[in-house]
This record gives sequence, C-alpha cells and structure tokens, in this order.
Amino acid sequence: MNILRYTCGKWLLYPVLLALSLVLTPVAPASAQGNFADYPPLLPDYTSIKIFDNQGRYVGRLLPEKRYWASIDRIPSFLQKAVVAVEDARFYEHGGIDIRGIARALVKDVVKGKMVEGGSTITQQLIKNKYLSGAKTIERKLDEARMAIDFEKKYTKKQILEMYFNEIYYGNGAWGIVQAARIYFDKNPEELTDAECALLAGVPKNPGRYNPLGKAANVTRRRDVVLKRMVELSIISPRQQQRLRTQRVTFMRSGQALQYVAHVRAKLIERYGAEIIEQGGLEVTAALDLNLQKQAELALAEGVKRISPHMQGALVCLDPTTGDVLAAVGGVGVTKGSYNRAFSAKRQPGSSIKPLIYAAALEKGITAGSIWNDTPVAYDRGNNQVWKPQNYGRERYGDLSLRRALAYSNNVITIKVLEAIGVPYFTDFAGKMGLPLRAQNGLSLALGTDEVTLNDLVQAYTPLASGGMRSEGRTIIRIYDHRRRAWTENPPIVTPVLAPATAFVTTQMLKDVMTYGTAKSLRRFSQQHPAAGKTGTTDDYRDAWFVGYTPQVITGVWVGYDKPRPGGKGFTGGAVAAPIWERFMRRAVAAKPAVDFPKPDAVVSVTIDPTTGYLATAECPKKRDEFYIAGTEPTQYCPKHGGGEAVPPPVTPPPPPSPAAKDGML
Repeated sequence: MNILRYTCGKWLLYPVLLALSLVLTPVAPASAQGNFADYPPLLPDYTSIKIFDNQGRYVGRLLPEKRYWASIDRIPSFLQKAVVAVEDARFYEHGGIDIRGIARALVKDVVKGKMVEGGSTITQQLIKNKYLSGAKTIERKLDEARMAIDFEKKYTKKQILEMYFNEIYYGNGAWGIVQAARIYFDKNPEELTDAECALLAGVPKNPGRYNPLGKAANVTRRRDVVLKRMVELSIISPRQQQRLRTQRVTFMRSGQALQYVAHVRAKLIERYGAEIIEQGGLEVTAALDLNLQKQAELALAEGVKRISPHMQGALVCLDPTTGDVLAAVGGVGVTKGSYNRAFSAKRQPGSSIKPLIYAAALEKGITAGSIWNDTPVAYDRGNNQVWKPQNYGRERYGDLSLRRALAYSNNVITIKVLEAIGVPYFTDFAGKMGLPLRAQNGLSLALGTDEVTLNDLVQAYTPLASGGMRSEGRTIIRIYDHRRRAWTENPPIVTPVLAPATAFVTTQMLKDVMTYGTAKSLRRFSQQHPAAGKTGTTDDYRDAWFVGYTPQVITGVWVGYDKPRPGGKGFTGGAVAAPIWERFMRRAVAAKPAVDFPKPDAVVSVTIDPTTGYLATAECPKKRDEFYIAGTEPTQYCPKHGGGEAVPPPVTPPPPPSPAAKDGML
C-alpha cells in the first residue's frame, strides 16, 4: 500500500507537470551546433602501452589518465542502435521527455508494487550525468525535464547521442565510450564488434552490475535483454540475435604486478615526459619475471600475515650481474596506486648496513682474521652527554675475529671498525656502492641509523655478489614504438666499484651469518645453494631486514609497521625477514645450478689459529682456513702455541674515542 500511495500520490503528478512543460515550450527541430566536445578528440591511431615480462608474457597496460572524446562517426552504428533500443526506443520522436514512456513506467511500477522502471530518455540521462545529482526527488526530475527540452532545442539528435556516449558511466572507472572500449577490450570505439557493442549497450542501466567484468550470469542476462529488444524493434533478425548470443567475447584481463607496472610507468615518464602515457603506442619489455613476481607476492603476504595482519613488508629481487629487477613487491594487499615500500619507503637498515663497513675495512687492509675486542667504549656527545653503545642483548664476547664479529652482528666491534677506517671514508665508499649516506650521522652509521630504501640497499649489495661490479637497477629492457616502428634498447649499467678480492672475502664472511650467525635458520638452504647474507634489526624492534644472495640472484626483504613502532621482542631480521627470504629464494633458484662464488686470483687462503689470527702451528688446538686479499695475510706463526717469540697479533687497534653524531641501533 505504501508504494501505491507513494506512486499515486506523488509521482502521478510528474507526467502532468511534464505535459504542461511541453505545452508551454514547444520543441522545434534543432540545428547542428559547433564544437560541443568537453574533452580533447581521441587520436585516430591510439594504442595503449602494453608491458611484457622478460619472457614475453603479458603483464599489464598503461592507460591515459585524461578523458577523450569520440565523435559520433567513431561510435559503431550497431552500438547506437542497441542503446536507443534498450534505453529510449522513441528517442528520435520525442522532444527530450517521453510522456508515453513515463506513463508506461508508472503503470509497471504500480503493477509490480515497487519502482522498477524510470522512464527517463537518453537526453534526460545525459542531463543527469552531466549536470545534476542522482537524487530521486520531484524537484530534480522537473529540472532534468526542463533542461532536456532545452537541450533538444539546441542540439540535434546525433549530437545528443554523441554527448551521451561520451558522458555515460560504464563501471570500473570508465567514463564514456572511449574509456570503456579501452578498459574492457583494449580498443578504440570504432574497432568494437557487434557482440562487444551488445554487452556495452546494457551497462548504463546498472554499471556496477552489468559491466563486462561483473558476474557473468548478470552480464549475459542483460546482453540478452538488449538483443531481444533489438529483435522486437526489427533492428536485427532472430538469426542475428542467436549468432550474437553464441559469439565469444574476450575481455582484457586485469593487470598483474600492479606496483611493478606503476614503477615502469614512472620510468617512462622520467625518460619521455608525462605526455608519453597519453600518446601511447609503446610495447615495453620489462626486466620482470612474472612467475617470480607471483611467488614474491605470495611469500611476502603469507610471511607477514603470520606475524600480524596490521604489519607491512616489501621484497626486491635482482639479477646481480645486470641489475634486472626480477620481482618487486611494495606491500601486502596492494592495489593500483598503493604506496610502494620497495622503492619509496625510507627506513633505518639496522645491522644490514654492516657488510658495507666490513668491505670498506678490507679495502683499507684490515683482514677477516684480525682480532677485535667488544668491550664497550663511551663516546662524548657533548653537552655532558655520553654515548655507550652495546651489543644486541647487551652480551659480551671479548676477543673476536672480524669474521665472527660480522656473523654475530657485533655492534661494539662494528663501531670500532668504522672508527678505524673513518666515517668520511666509509660514506664515500657506500656512495660508490650506490647507497648515499650522511656523514653527519657519525659512528652511529655502523648501526644503520641513516634511512635507505629497500631497493637502494639491495643494489648496494650487488658488488658483493658479482665480484665487485655495481649493477644499477633496471626495470625496462627495451621499448618498441609502433609509430616509429623502431626498438630502443636499455642496456645494463654495470660499473666496477670494488676489488673482486674484497667482494669475495666479504661474501665468505657473510656465508657464516647463514651457518652459525644471526640467520643460522638458513643453514640448510646455504648448504644446498651457496649463499651469503645479513640480517638487520633496528632499535626497539621497529624494522626487520634480510638481504641475501647467491651468484645468480640477490633478494632483500623488509618487514615493519608503516608508522614505525616496536614489533615486540623477537622481532628480528633473522626471525621475521629471513624465513620470507628463504621461501621466495627456494623458488627463485630452483631451476638454477648450485654454483659457488668464484675465487679471484688475488685471494689467498692460509690456515690460521682463529683465536689469535696468526698462522696456525701443529700445536694450535683450533685451526681454520681463512681468506685474505693477497698481501694482507699473516706471516707470523701463532706465538701461543710454539710459534716462537711473541709478537703483536695482526689486529688493527681502534683509534682513541671520538664524538658520535647520535644514538644508534642496538
């Protein structure tokens, strides 16, 4: 009764008011107006930018951000007829509003007992989309009717239809037929088939429900309504109807690797300017390996979810010899336009910075077998403040070789090493490795207090994995320009920044991290696939890192909260990031040979007593083979075990304490 009362009491007044409007404002045939397009005209030869991975597999597309206008001659005749048939069969007869259609709709509403049909003409729909809100009020309907009548006086039917197709919404962010044809079929409007037109003609009634990517049953049912109506109006024959119902239509697949594609977009704009996206016409071969990308997304999502559903993470995988970014995941549950933590987020790397300090020390002549003591030292910070850095957990080991200090991620010894080589020297060294750091952070740089992106940190490890060659990250391998019919190659940028011997010895030290050090959970992996890496954990457990590599692949993982806060005790690089790294890397190296890092000629191996750093004698209870850059190996035998007269051990003593810039990571 309520619907009947509402319909009869209020909406039955509507056709009366509209009839009066018609009587008072008779409609004369309109003459064609000049330029009425609201957007730039669609280029005749436009094609979207398509992105393929390094194996030629389709990844996704880059579509223009702007809206473009399709003239009526570029809109298929079949689509025009289909829309008129299903939306406004008397379009060419009425003057903007269709009293007969409104009356018919109201009768149906009364019979059904609910609002099932609106009776709006194409002109009214255009007015509502272009100028008015969707509010269902008598006032809005009257404004819509008056404006529709005025429109019919000003524009021809063909012009109104052209405006309609360019203004109507087709779902999934597609405003107008140009965007709809691109998003759903990767075509210009004039390229649409009759079967594709039949689908699109049914969308405006309910874009969220009937768009081509919606539920198949709903989309098909609506298309059948369109075709049935066209048969009733003798626009197509029953035979054509049947053919179009059975004709297969292929939709564009949803894009994959959304953030990687967004990064490619940024690189294209950086190279060609922002207008390149609007111009289109390119095929881009990306460095991406689509299979690895999917594995990276899965490993990161599942790994982070086990820790906390509110936490985030990132993963970057490179080919260390070329810098090719094989996979990059900028977060968990990402969507188009999501913040890319792999390339943009700057966080403190904690102890994952230490391999660069130790590599710099090796270049200065300090050796992996040299002995250091981790007794804490106090540093004057000025203003009567003292900085006394401690090891993680405040434990003390006493004397340690540089190798073991790195494996255990010893904070105190790392600070002493940085002090020995000098902060300016190290920041210059890190810059050459591709990691810009601020010297004003002082000795706290040893604990990773400067902020870096995951992508930059992983790139800085490439010289360690590739024998001293720094590889700049590459996301685009080549580009084909359809207009010029020409390829543009984007060769790798590889620069020697580190002595091969230094890279090798540092890598051998980092192998211990994965056997008995802070990432010993990866021991089995490293036994199956020779690998090296380093954990990173920042103060108060805010960030967890692991960067590790084989000779063929280097991968970094970061986990933490977007708004930095503690992850809780035990939230460390070894416990949180390393398992994610392993899960991904097992798939990344599964089809690759388990080869070891090649030893350069400039590296020598000698047997030492690891507790003293001297050459081992027969009486030494502990012995190990240690690698040295030729010329830095010890020449004295162990004095504690029959090596002759005692001489100073091969240790580089730290210089006197100096002020540190700021507190560091424990």
